[in-house]
Amino acid sequence: MDCDDEVMLTVRITAAERALLRDLARGHGGDVSEVAVDGLLEVVPALHDDSSVLPLLRVLARPAPCALTVWLPAPVADLLPLLGERLARTGGPSAGPASAALSVALRLWLAGDRRALAAGLDRLHGGYGTAAPRALEPVRVRNAA
Repeated sequence: MDCDDEVMLTVRITAAERALLRDLARGHGGDVSEVAVDGLLEVVPALHDDSSVLPLLRVLARPAPCALTVWLPAPVADLLPLLGERLARTGGPSAGPASAALSVALRLWLAGDRRALAAGLDRLHGGYGTAAPRALEPVRVRNAA
């Protein structure tokens, strides 16, 4: 992709969350940014509901000492200011809403069950984990004639 098609953001997460994200990425092609996008797309619809306020506040209350840089496709990054506004309305940070929104969404997603996260990634990638390259090889058919 060209640089114009992607947006670089720094997210704040815990060391354990960073390790989990890297582990999930190793199981799905090794790209942390791609896994972060998948997680973001899985969790954002749930954040629109009023029942998400308490989980948002819980995540915001926990310190996140590690910085991690991720690249997002521009259309996905365009969703973050809306989520940032939601964060500000729930008592979250108002400065840097895109990075803060991505951090919170990613942390909420990573707080889920590790097996469920991996299964969700498998579903997003057509049911293929690390075996995707072999599974997608063309099948050779012999000529019956």
